[in-house]
Amino acid sequence: MAKSIIDLKALTIELAHAALVRGDFTAAELAQAYLDEIAEKNKDINAYLEVFDDVLEQATKAQSLVKPENMLAGIPIAIKDNILIKGRRVGSASKILEGYVAPYDATAIKKLRDAGVVFLGRVNMDEFAMGGSTENSAYGVTRNPHDVSRVAGGSSGGSAAAVSMNGALAALGSDTGGSVRQPASYCGVVGFKPTYGSISRHGLMAMGSSLDVIGTITKTVRDSRILFDAMKGKDSFDSTSIDIPAVNSQKKPIIGVPRSFLTGDGIDPAVIKSFDESLKRLAGLGYEIKDIELPNIKYSLAVYYVIMPAEVSTNLSRFDGVKFGAKVEGKDLLEDYLLTRASGFGREARRRIMLGTYVLSSGYYDAYYNKANSVRELIKNDFVKAFELVDVIVTPTAPSPAFRVGEKVSDPVAMYLEDIFTVPANLVGIPALSVPAGSVEIDGKNLPIGVQFSAKQGAEDLLLGVTEVFLGEIK
Repeated sequence: MAKSIIDLKALTIELAHAALVRGDFTAAELAQAYLDEIAEKNKDINAYLEVFDDVLEQATKAQSLVKPENMLAGIPIAIKDNILIKGRRVGSASKILEGYVAPYDATAIKKLRDAGVVFLGRVNMDEFAMGGSTENSAYGVTRNPHDVSRVAGGSSGGSAAAVSMNGALAALGSDTGGSVRQPASYCGVVGFKPTYGSISRHGLMAMGSSLDVIGTITKTVRDSRILFDAMKGKDSFDSTSIDIPAVNSQKKPIIGVPRSFLTGDGIDPAVIKSFDESLKRLAGLGYEIKDIELPNIKYSLAVYYVIMPAEVSTNLSRFDGVKFGAKVEGKDLLEDYLLTRASGFGREARRRIMLGTYVLSSGYYDAYYNKANSVRELIKNDFVKAFELVDVIVTPTAPSPAFRVGEKVSDPVAMYLEDIFTVPANLVGIPALSVPAGSVEIDGKNLPIGVQFSAKQGAEDLLLGVTEVFLGEIK
């Protein structure tokens, strides 16, 4: 079947599933359509690091699983380069893991494989998920499909760009401080970070172990729900994993807005305008809008950039060229370590490892790391109190639309400020979702802007329901 017969731009998981069940096209024909699109567009976007050579074989096998009740059978998705697929190369976009092959499936991957998902390939990211632009990849920047002079966001920039350019029906990413939601905002797609522990981290390369969550990038909230339902659940391989109980609420959810958090410098006027329009839309849909206070949320970014590098320093200590990955020979074992880590890790990874080692060092542990954890608890308590008054909290996803490639590379603090609205959800462990909320024209290009919704731990169903209504997916 020719690519033009399948309208990839309009396709969703729901629509593709219905078409596969009807026999409008086969799983192999659908996969081929995506392969054609990738071949045409990836050279300009650099979303994919590798397209798997057995995609059509996977699709042919998945065809036998296509049934009305199997929503994901034959659905082609892209996988971030830090999630293990047995027998496939995986490297977190870092030279230190050049050539490494995964010895087992991540739990999330196993569940999707059992459901009949077709894995198209592995997509680009900031090295070890450290960054907000995918400029820190050892394999080149991923560009925004809406304007190739701009970044796709990060660290899951390849995942967001793949879906946005119609090079995948959906994608998996990981979210440590906004790494699914921010690129989704930049690329005009839906980015979903569920409750911490709701999806097993087994087989996800660790960055910040108390923060990391596997998330999804899709075209609709309904598709996010389908993928989440397939992957969620407690896992014996991950002691932090949990089951999410079903919570039914009959009342109309109340929307909370932390107004004082939206008045800082550096927020683009177009973002504020889009956010205000989103609030009007919510009010028009019958939701009560209530102003709330989150007194300690202003410290979130500072707390995050102490706790996260500390966990990075610990997690990345295993990459020494001895157990796996690339190795540089020195005159002795110590020099092997030093040369391997110096050449294998990129600039941002080295910066965060050194910062994390510093805050954990003798004499500074209490002053920085322990204090950051104490403030993290204050932030958590603020959210607990807020969710006694409201059901969903709404903020912008990012303080600006996508910025130009290279614009913030020399200013790490400016780059870190892009995370200001997204990191609180990771510190608190709550689910959060970015959905498209308009666009702004800059230099003749329409750049997407996202709005972020969050809810209390385990309230995925409520969160997804509100955003489905907001986007008009359900009435």
